[in-house]
Amino acid sequence: MMLHVPNVLSAQQVRDIRAALDVTDWVDGRETVGEQGAQVKRNRQLPEHSAVGRKLGRTILQALARNSLFFSAALPLRFVPPLFNRYEGGEQYGLHVDGSVRSVPGTGEQLRTDLSCTLFLCEPDAYDGGELEVVDTYGAHEVKLPAGDLILYPSSSLHRVHPVTRGARTCAFFWVQSMVRDDGRRAMLFELDQTILKLRARIGECEETVALTGHYHNLLRLWAEV
Repeated sequence: MMLHVPNVLSAQQVRDIRAALDVTDWVDGRETVGEQGAQVKRNRQLPEHSAVGRKLGRTILQALARNSLFFSAALPLRFVPPLFNRYEGGEQYGLHVDGSVRSVPGTGEQLRTDLSCTLFLCEPDAYDGGELEVVDTYGAHEVKLPAGDLILYPSSSLHRVHPVTRGARTCAFFWVQSMVRDDGRRAMLFELDQTILKLRARIGECEETVALTGHYHNLLRLWAEV
C-alpha cells in the first residue's frame, strides 16, 4: 500500500528546515548504503550523526506523532530517525530495494524496515526530474509531492529517484517498523479504520460503529507485535 500523507509539516516548518539545511555540509550519499546501493546511488546527504539533522529529525517525528492519518496507515512501533538528502546536476538513485534491517544511529539497536517514508521539502516546480518511482504488483508509480507532504510505501518495494536536471530536490527519508509487519493486514486495518471514521462522521456513534471498532481492535490485538 502506498499512501500520500498531506501537510505533515506547515509551510513555516518547511522554510525553517530548508534554511537550516542550506547552511550545512553535505557528504556523499553512498556512505550510508551497502555495496548494491552504492553502485546506483548518486546524491548527497547529511551525515547520520549530524547535530542539525538530529534536531530537524525530531521536528519531523513530533509532527508525525500528531498526524492521525500516518498513524492509522503505519501503526508505527519504532523509527529510524529521519535523514536528509539532496539531488541536483543530474544526480539520481537507480532501481533498488531498501535493506531489511537498519541500525538506529547512536543506540546500538536495530529495527526491521517495514515502511519507507519520503518527506518532500521542495515544491515540485522548483526542480525538473527527481520523481520517486515505486514499483509494485500494480506497476510503476511516480511521485512528486508538494513541500511538507509525505509518501509512505512498503520497504520491500523496488524504487528509484529519477535524475534531477534542473534545480535541487531536498527531502527527508526514514524507515518505520510497524506493529503489524504484514503489508496486507496493515492495509486491511487502515481501510477498516478509515471506514469507521467516515461512518461516525455521517451517522454519529451508534451500535454498529462500536461493533466495528471492536473488530478493529481485536484484529490489531491478534496481529500486533509489541
